[in-house]
Amino acid sequence: MQNIELMAPAGNFESLQAALDNGADSVYFGVEQLNMRARASINFTLDDLPEIAKRCQAKGVRTYLTLNTIIYDHDLSIVKALINKAKESNITAVIAMDQAVIMTAREVGMEVHISTQINITNIETVKFYALFADTMVLSRELSLRQVKKITEQIEKEQIKGPSGKLIEIEIFGHGALCMAVSGKCYMSLHSYNSSANRGACKQNCRKKYTVIEQETGFEMEIDNEYIMSPKDLCTIDILDQVADSGIKVLKIEGRGRAPEYVAKVISCYRAAIDSLETKTYQKEKVISWMQDLEKVYNRGFWNGYYLGQKLGEWSEGSGSHATQKKVYIGKGVHYFPKPKIGEFQIEAYDVSVGDTILITGPTTGVKEMQVNEMMVNDKNSSKGKKGDSVTIPLGFRIRPSDKLYKIVENKVEA
Repeated sequence: MQNIELMAPAGNFESLQAALDNGADSVYFGVEQLNMRARASINFTLDDLPEIAKRCQAKGVRTYLTLNTIIYDHDLSIVKALINKAKESNITAVIAMDQAVIMTAREVGMEVHISTQINITNIETVKFYALFADTMVLSRELSLRQVKKITEQIEKEQIKGPSGKLIEIEIFGHGALCMAVSGKCYMSLHSYNSSANRGACKQNCRKKYTVIEQETGFEMEIDNEYIMSPKDLCTIDILDQVADSGIKVLKIEGRGRAPEYVAKVISCYRAAIDSLETKTYQKEKVISWMQDLEKVYNRGFWNGYYLGQKLGEWSEGSGSHATQKKVYIGKGVHYFPKPKIGEFQIEAYDVSVGDTILITGPTTGVKEMQVNEMMVNDKNSSKGKKGDSVTIPLGFRIRPSDKLYKIVENKVEA
């Protein structure tokens, strides 16, 4: 069983740290506006690149800058500035779809990965882009059988990229899917003049629609399905088949998702990939991983087109189907290193002994734990409420910028 690189999304420093802490082999992220999540996530700035590289290099994690939108002439100076800064900061590679981005990266000697936006579906296209890139993300609409045929041809014909190594194939393993072919959607552009292909999707496909035949006025019954909003991709239950397809990189979608989403999904897939390598991948573990994945944001799960389904599986409601949600409680105030105690100011809802809490921060990342004991306003207590100062024993350091949440059951409407 070959090793699979687990690639994590990072929309901000909290998510980046969550990815590093939970076993990601690589992270991908956007800077400023020229990426496919320009609107959906906070995004890093040009000045953040050295810090991103520093944190990731300390853990041996590869870094990929996404520059995969449509590029116009007025964007070219920004593209060059981003790529030059990425090269200077020792970012590993650039994920690109526009030829201008590809050539600019190659000119400065940066590794290039071909985005799924290119829609690679056959070996001849792989051969063409092998002139410029070392890794390629295949179209999301391929089956695992088709993926395997491509990886076998790469091996058979010894198709190599600019680095001299065999081309590596990457596919999406988990996260949101779009009704359009590999994300090439114009619905948002037509409806709101806000282009998905420029990272500004309004996600109007996720809304509820009524379909009416214009000639007769007949209204289609669609059984309450959101017919343009697919369920989220999940491959953890077919990961053995995914690995058998010969892919080298498994990409987790979610740069617009919360840091606890990144932490939970990466930890589950890390455990699953490791179990493949130790030959301990079992049904019981899959069930447990699925239950964990259901706790964070999702629209329901399906295996995409990997097993050969001809039609998509559509979401049955708007928003998340997560079984849990976080509720803001307060913020970090101080950390006492010797006793390893964190002090928090409660600003919203109460917190009690027995609660599961979530602490997030740009340096802290995402930490989840149960409150076993605490002090409220310097006195032993089992409950803290708005306005109280609460101290809780921790196994990790917190910062004043950290936010404190508690995890509660999320009642999803049927």
